[in-house]
Amino acid sequence: MKIVQGDAVEWKRGLQHRGGTFHYRHLLNGTPGSIGNFQLDVGQIEGDFASPRHRHNFDQFRFQLDGTMNFDRNGKMGPGTFGYFPEGAAYGPQTSEGRSATAVLQFGGASGGGYLSRQEVEAGREELTKFGSFDGGVFRRRDDSEGRRSTDAYQAIWEYVHARRMDYPKPRYRDPIMVDPANYEWLAVAGSPGVRQKPLGTFTERQCAAVLLKLSRGATHRAGARSVYLFLSGTGIAHDAEFRRWTALHLDAEETADIVARDEAEILRLVLPDLTGLEAQVPASTQAAAAE
Repeated sequence: MKIVQGDAVEWKRGLQHRGGTFHYRHLLNGTPGSIGNFQLDVGQIEGDFASPRHRHNFDQFRFQLDGTMNFDRNGKMGPGTFGYFPEGAAYGPQTSEGRSATAVLQFGGASGGGYLSRQEVEAGREELTKFGSFDGGVFRRRDDSEGRRSTDAYQAIWEYVHARRMDYPKPRYRDPIMVDPANYEWLAVAGSPGVRQKPLGTFTERQCAAVLLKLSRGATHRAGARSVYLFLSGTGIAHDAEFRRWTALHLDAEETADIVARDEAEILRLVLPDLTGLEAQVPASTQAAAAE
């Protein structure tokens, strides 16, 4: 179990391998090198940010906090919009309509491709600048350096870290799924007076999911395992710590915690995929590279 007060975390510059101005607050992460590694950040993007159309070998959950993100043919995400960006599915190009803020959970998905930690990405980016440059989300290799002339920035970093070519998983969903929770009804949670929920969706055979929760003043909710919680509003107690806006909570498998609302609270629950047994299906060479 881990609890972080997001408003106390320092803003840092990031995504230099993309384009434009991006700052983030890093809230939670999993175990680097594992297929179940994850990372929860709140990102703040300026209007000059741009990322080309691309895809990943991991999954993303996005929740738009402020402003509007434009994903071109895939649509826009305004405040309160939830998005599932599945591995293997291309999206974008991505731009911000002025300043915007988004909570983003990135995690190893059903393919077993895992997820690179921020430290691994930054180290890989630094090393690759010896052989070329990053421009607008693309790594462009110098003529005197062996390899593809241009590659998606993250793919180039992943391939450098793992010392092998990235094979994108076949997409289980053709496009990102964008959800407007405002059009959902609040449902009562059985056995939990004063607690209501909006189940936003469950995805893939590995059962990653998203749920919005609303707790009335004084209500208690038993938070579930294998989940990341982001507190969007309200105050109270989560396990043995205070929660407020931007508090983040991670519960591993078999862990639970009681959340008690001091006043009305709204909480986003993001359920990580159940990857039980998947480690054995990943080639040994992949596991060895991930562990280095």
